[in-house]
Amino acid sequence: MSDSTKAGLRRRGLLGAAGATAAITGFPRLGFTQPRQPIKVGVPTILSGRVAQLGISSRNAMQMEVEAFNASGGLDGRPIELVVRDSRGTPAEAARLAREMITSEGCEFLLDGEASGGGFAVHEVVRETGTVTLHINSETSSLTADPRQRFWNAFRVARQGVHDSIAGGHYAAQIARSRNLRRWMTISPDYAYGRDTTAEFVEFARSFNSDIQVTGETWPRLFQPDYTENITRLSQGRPQAIYSCLWAGDLVTFVEQASIFGLFAQSQFFAVNMADYTTLQQVRNLPRGVHSGNRYLRNFPEVPANLAFATEYNRRFNTFPTNWSWQAATGVRLLTTALRQVGGTDPRAVAAKLKGMTIESPFAADRTVTMRAEDQTLVGYAIGWGTTVSQDPFVENMQKADWAMILRLEAEWKRAKGWG
Repeated sequence: MSDSTKAGLRRRGLLGAAGATAAITGFPRLGFTQPRQPIKVGVPTILSGRVAQLGISSRNAMQMEVEAFNASGGLDGRPIELVVRDSRGTPAEAARLAREMITSEGCEFLLDGEASGGGFAVHEVVRETGTVTLHINSETSSLTADPRQRFWNAFRVARQGVHDSIAGGHYAAQIARSRNLRRWMTISPDYAYGRDTTAEFVEFARSFNSDIQVTGETWPRLFQPDYTENITRLSQGRPQAIYSCLWAGDLVTFVEQASIFGLFAQSQFFAVNMADYTTLQQVRNLPRGVHSGNRYLRNFPEVPANLAFATEYNRRFNTFPTNWSWQAATGVRLLTTALRQVGGTDPRAVAAKLKGMTIESPFAADRTVTMRAEDQTLVGYAIGWGTTVSQDPFVENMQKADWAMILRLEAEWKRAKGWG
């Protein structure tokens, strides 16, 4: 073997040893660029069971926003990595997953995709850990309206029950006056969101029209498979109008079973959560004339950016977005805007940027939405009510709510509860 060959082998041996050392120590090899560490964002949500559409449609929208953020360079080259886990709708599991994401999986932020029960469980975890968290689905008003629930690192991107109740109460009072609907009953899910939002709706409907009287109520449990007992109670009460904040698969099941009993031929039905595509399209023989607040409709608000969002979502996932989709997309947009403005991931700095932040949004009542500083909750999103039809666009004659009225009455409501 020549001296030059021996020298070459020695050089290759040294390079090989250097490569092995790099694999052990993590130092980059010469000639290669190591990608920057991703920003992990944990997402506890519901991906199975009757309301799986909540988590699936949230995850879909987050993926769209995160991919756009990463494609545009991320945070100085750092991409976002979503860590999505299924709580199966169990609050204890939601809390466990949130804690595990923070302590074991290295998540620096959370986008809490739980319904209200799980949302409150996650809320308590992040109260303790100080992890900046955006609640993207919980709508129970007290989550942010009650000062005892507020702390520096928790924000609500989801619509708030009291906002829908003011808008819905105003709309219902007008319909009740024009059609002389005095006797009302309610059917809503038996947990915090259902109880609180129904009470708020009744309070505001009666404030706009004192002739409205609630003569009975029924409270099915969450994910209940059969509503015969509840429907019988409603039928026996003979109300002129019925209010409900049932949602997703629960609302689909109730409407189909109630239709068999002819309930909607006897009473006007006001269902705040009907106008979501995955609900509207799942109901067989959707009743005409059901009154519904908007959840997500591609033609409300009727702006090009909203239609573009729906079109791209449909192209990718072969279905249309939901209310949870626009909230999830907005949550990612707020977080990524704050990250870039801060230029890093320091939680105190990111929280300070989120507080009071205004961004342009396809889902706004008037071009922008704001993370209100005083209670760290989203305001300015589009709210309206209309009536169902059996074909696309499924809801027509949308009446846009007045945010000036909503904010004024919300402030009065808070003061009356001692939350001002």
